[in-house]
Amino acid sequence: MQDGRAPRIKNRAPAAIQITAEQLLREAQERQESAFRAPKQRVEDFEELNEYRGRKRKEFEERIRRTRGSIKEWLQYANWEASQNEFARSRSVFERALDVDPRSIQLWLSYTEMELKNRNVQHSRNLFDRAVTLLPRVDQLWYKYVYLEELLQNIPGARQVFERWMQWEPDDKAWQAYIKLEERYQEFDRASAIYERWIAIRPDPRVWVKWAKFEEDRGRLDKAREVFQTALEFFGDEEEQVEKAQAVFSSFAKMETRQKEYDRARVIYKFALERIPRSKSAALYAAYSKFEKQHGTKTTLESTVLGKRRIQYEEELSHDGRNYDVWFDYARLEEEAWRDLKADGATREEIEPASGRVREVYERAVAQVPPGGEKRHWRRYIFLWLNYALFEEIETKDYTRARDIYQTATKLVPHKQFTFAKLWLQYSKFELRRLELPTARKILGTAIGMCPKEALFKGYIDLEIELREFDRARTLYEKYLEFDPSNSPAWIKYAELEAQLQDFSRARAIFELGVSQSPLSMPEILWKAYIDFEIEEGEREGARALYERLIALSGHVKVWISYATFESEPIPIPRAQREEEEEEEEEEEAEQKMVPGDPVVARQVFERAYKDLKAKGLKDERVALLNVWKTFEENSGSETDVKKVEGMMPIVGRKRHLDQETGQMVEDWDLVFPDDEKESNPTSFKFLQMAHAWKQNMAANKGAAGPSTSALSGFVAASSSSSSKPAAKADERMDDDDDDDEESSSGEED
Repeated sequence: MQDGRAPRIKNRAPAAIQITAEQLLREAQERQESAFRAPKQRVEDFEELNEYRGRKRKEFEERIRRTRGSIKEWLQYANWEASQNEFARSRSVFERALDVDPRSIQLWLSYTEMELKNRNVQHSRNLFDRAVTLLPRVDQLWYKYVYLEELLQNIPGARQVFERWMQWEPDDKAWQAYIKLEERYQEFDRASAIYERWIAIRPDPRVWVKWAKFEEDRGRLDKAREVFQTALEFFGDEEEQVEKAQAVFSSFAKMETRQKEYDRARVIYKFALERIPRSKSAALYAAYSKFEKQHGTKTTLESTVLGKRRIQYEEELSHDGRNYDVWFDYARLEEEAWRDLKADGATREEIEPASGRVREVYERAVAQVPPGGEKRHWRRYIFLWLNYALFEEIETKDYTRARDIYQTATKLVPHKQFTFAKLWLQYSKFELRRLELPTARKILGTAIGMCPKEALFKGYIDLEIELREFDRARTLYEKYLEFDPSNSPAWIKYAELEAQLQDFSRARAIFELGVSQSPLSMPEILWKAYIDFEIEEGEREGARALYERLIALSGHVKVWISYATFESEPIPIPRAQREEEEEEEEEEEAEQKMVPGDPVVARQVFERAYKDLKAKGLKDERVALLNVWKTFEENSGSETDVKKVEGMMPIVGRKRHLDQETGQMVEDWDLVFPDDEKESNPTSFKFLQMAHAWKQNMAANKGAAGPSTSALSGFVAASSSSSSKPAAKADERMDDDDDDDEESSSGEED
């Protein structure tokens, strides 16, 4: 015991007499000391009574003197005087309190309640009259006043109080209370007149509907139809007014349906739907669809269908709880049921269970977390979170719950392995819609710091550009390019931003830095964007230098063709000169001046390209270049230039060579360029050229009668039958030569 340890128990046997828990509690209750109670004082005679009253009054007066503004002290004082049957003194205290705070509603109500408890009815009336005169906007005083008059069976007096109240144009509950009073005493005509006065002051669609429903309930269908027709005339035929009066149309049609006037109801629905756009009449169109399905048991039918589909979805989910397509359909079903219930004008108590069912489905769905750490399993699952958050934000307007959903989803995804840019972007846009811009930026910054991704950078940059925060956008582009310097579209977008901001030197520097990156994805689009930028700026020398650099890097035929086309086409004048001329011009709309191209320089580029491709031995590329060159000469050159290019066009020839694998002679079809053949085989080239010229003469004399007697006729006849199949193969390779030319040229090569 002394060292803090528990004592050792030698005898562990149970006690002979056992004590129950009930006995312990009973003994504890018996041993409790009684609470102190103040002694009761008995008043034996009037002298003691007067002494007691004087002492209490002195205490109350002292308390009131210390806390004059405390209504609670005044009320205690006045109620005590009333309990002593000193009503004059009690009234005096209440009046003194009203001098302190004449606008205290609690004080007026306690004053009138004291008078009523002691059956001073006339005093209560006077007090209510004073109260409503001083505080006409306090509905509670009016309700108490009317209740007093009705309790005394003074119905004309209650009606008079209501009339005084209606002059202040109170809210709808006051008008409804006045109408209920008349209904209780079977004064339906007076109630109808009150509805008419109510409409004159507040012509809302729901008031029209209440009036018509009142007339329908009392059996005056003609009057109800007249009310609806008056309402429709009041709102008119304009689209906005008809859209505002959808509740009137819907209630009118439902009334006709209840009276089994289905044709009337159908005409009303069609009249409204013809004048309201489909996008704005979803609720009315849904009501019309229900009406067309069945007139009397629409609710029962829908409940049956919903129940059946719920059972079907639950059965499918019992087999596979991670079938996210079924979860999507299930959630969509509950959301549609919730919307239909809300569109039908259900009360809050009826809508809450439907909202709970939607939330329950989503909670059960998101609880089915995909197994493993592969992103492909999460792609469908993450949309459940997004749809859940959108439902809470858009439908139920529960923004706190939507924020919690986004936070839970971002914590659930394993961002170290993979992430979803759509989740982060949707989260930031939600905060932006809530006008929480710092929070939205913080979310995107956290996403980029935790799991950088191209879509995150793009979304963040687009956000800052929309907010016109260009310095932030520049910083983000720099971070983006540090993350992925080989991304050509990122360099282009960054340079386009600077060009839009009129900082052309900065845009040019960005392009230069981009093309200098060694590992670059799709470098051709970056070079093209850089060249287009220089052309737009009117810098022909700069664009020409870029083409030269690009040719040195790649030497592709498309680059050569683009280079030559650039030299032949006009470009805008330089921007500096353009801005000076725009300042001098007085005309509002002036055509943009252009600097014409130079066909001579373009022709030189074509020649350089041809020589370069020839040196590299690229035959197909040379054919493509010659076709473009020929089109250029036809548009910009002379006949001599066109013939020159045509003379450089290749013809299809057949060559034989020994196959190294089989050891046999093999025939291949090849393109024969005149300049190549002239350099390698001058003699055979001359013969081939003569045969080609003969074939052209034969084509010119195609209509002559009789067989040809030329010296080469036997040569053509021998090749016509033997080379038909190879000619078809050659036609696939060269679209510019026809079949006859191929046959002739192949025979001449043999």
